Amino acid sequence: MKICLACSGGGHLSELMRLEESYKGREHFFLTFKRPNSIGLSRKERTYFVVDPSRNPIKFLVNFFQSIGVFMKERPDVVLTTGAGVAFPIALIAKLAGKKVIYIESFCRVTEPSLSGKLFYHISDLFIVQWPQMLKFFPEAKYYGGVF
Repeated sequence: MKICLACSGGGHLSELMRLEESYKGREHFFLTFKRPNSIGLSRKERTYFVVDPSRNPIKFLVNFFQSIGVFMKERPDVVLTTGAGVAFPIALIAKLAGKKVIYIESFCRVTEPSLSGKLFYHISDLFIVQWPQMLKFFPEAKYYGGVF
């Protein structure tokens, strides 16, 4: 099984890296955009950098086509993501290709859902929240506690 670990740089990447035990020993790669922590990660992990869409339709299309290229090259079986927008195109591509998508809503989302969560909820095979009160927004989600 090959895992695509897709997320924005910064806190989303930090949360995803806390899950290392779940992908350690399995073939995997990261898809993100350039930030200091993702550049450091690329020195030790296979990492693809794509454009951060930042809610811009043109940048979204650029990211989408970059993500198609990464998907065709790597052929992941599952996309594991903590969001945000940078990860949505590859997750959508994976879903359309019949692959699994696992989304983990950010730990900082305690009382209201993120825009990413609202988008990923509809395409995820497994949607995880880190606070039980988030189940009222995402009733089909799973709560396993926090990543931290």
